[in-house]
Amino acid sequence: MSILQREAWMVDCEKMAQRIRLRVYEYVIKNRGGYLSQACSSAETFAVLYSKVMKLAPSKAPMIPLAFQGVPGPDNPNYLRGGLYNGGYEPDCDTFIFSPAHYALVLYTALIETGRLDPSSLQLFNKDGSVLEMISAEHSPGADTTTGSLAQAISQAAGMALGRRLLKEKGRVWVFMSDGEFQEGQVWETVQILVHYKLDTVGVYVDVNSQQCDGKMADVLDIGDLRKKLEAFGCRAVTVDGHDVAALAKPAGEARDGRPLFVLAKTDPARGVELFRERAPKLHYLRFTTDEEFLRYKQDYERLAKEYASWK
Repeated sequence: MSILQREAWMVDCEKMAQRIRLRVYEYVIKNRGGYLSQACSSAETFAVLYSKVMKLAPSKAPMIPLAFQGVPGPDNPNYLRGGLYNGGYEPDCDTFIFSPAHYALVLYTALIETGRLDPSSLQLFNKDGSVLEMISAEHSPGADTTTGSLAQAISQAAGMALGRRLLKEKGRVWVFMSDGEFQEGQVWETVQILVHYKLDTVGVYVDVNSQQCDGKMADVLDIGDLRKKLEAFGCRAVTVDGHDVAALAKPAGEARDGRPLFVLAKTDPARGVELFRERAPKLHYLRFTTDEEFLRYKQDYERLAKEYASWK
């Protein structure tokens, strides 16, 4: 696609994705470690979901999150769900279910980029008593549920979609997942439910970066051809370049046909941070082993931030 053919929203999404990466990279430096590969691979997906695909109501939560207000219950009127940052439940609006909780910092930065969370909030990240947890829960901004073990979120999404159908609501249910979750049997049980009840209001975006905590998925537990498996179950599955914003958005805008949609975003877990490739094949979490290594990454971040400033 030529520059002349590119629409303004595509350029905006690409810039948002780069800002998401840089914000996460900055906090990995500040915390001397963190989940960097998740931002490298999924930044475009979050940018497209929040600015193009999902039809969310305005945030109903404070721009700077309150301290943890305790667990939900009838005796705790002060409790705030993280989903309020996505607008809460509105009949004609969409619902977002966030599955891989270790991507939390990427989610928080996406909320910042879309004006749902104040940038200064990240000063609370991973601090005692803060809801901006490193591993999100149902009180964390943008996380409507606690997904517990990986793969539980898609089951929650199926239940919500069934409920919305009974209530004759127009809003869709969108899910963000990581490819490693498809190693779990619960996912495939839910896929059968989605297909059986023809829940085409469910759309699932999967970050297919082929990585997990112990290295390459192909070496730990290969899931094979995910698209063919999903299609065999009766889903509508589309494989796209996960760093191409137009390709990411296209499937969501196409007519529904009774099948749940799975957008398989093939991504690079070191996208935008070439230095990180030295850590391959274990890219799940970046922990600096020496002061020298930390300095190299700090200088790399500063260089990338300067380059982006000139690009803008």
